[in-house]
Amino acid sequence: MKISDKDTKLIKLQLGRPPRDMVSISARGKCGNPAVVMTKPRLADGTPFPTLYYLTCPKLNAEIGTLESIGFMKELEDQIAVDEQLQSSYLKAHLSYIQEREAIAEVDEIKQVSAGGMPERVKCLHALVAHSLAKGPGVNPIGDIALERIGNWCDTPCVRDEDLS
Repeated sequence: MKISDKDTKLIKLQLGRPPRDMVSISARGKCGNPAVVMTKPRLADGTPFPTLYYLTCPKLNAEIGTLESIGFMKELEDQIAVDEQLQSSYLKAHLSYIQEREAIAEVDEIKQVSAGGMPERVKCLHALVAHSLAKGPGVNPIGDIALERIGNWCDTPCVRDEDLS
């Protein structure tokens, strides 16, 4: 999805800072606001940036932060350790993430690195949920599980049109 001036302003309000090197909007909340942006693998200042899908919605970020604070990441890692199907699906998510990022640009410093701890750990639930939202259900199983646990995160907009003025 293209990024309009309004979207850029909304994202700036969501993040509390100007967004960096966005390629597109990859997912929106039910309210229509951006929720996930695709970011270039190398930022304008030359920094390698492995996080292709970046979560912008502050409400969803807060929900994920709550999950992280109650040990949900450890619970997910324990599931990965014993569930071969989950391991396989998580590895596929990792490989597709790298392939998508490299289709934009290959960055040697992050060549085999995806995001969020894939394919073996759960290091950043925010990145995994962003991937899940961007690609839809069935691509990133850990992001899907987290979204299922969170439930309805976009019942009202995190930023409103009147906040733009």
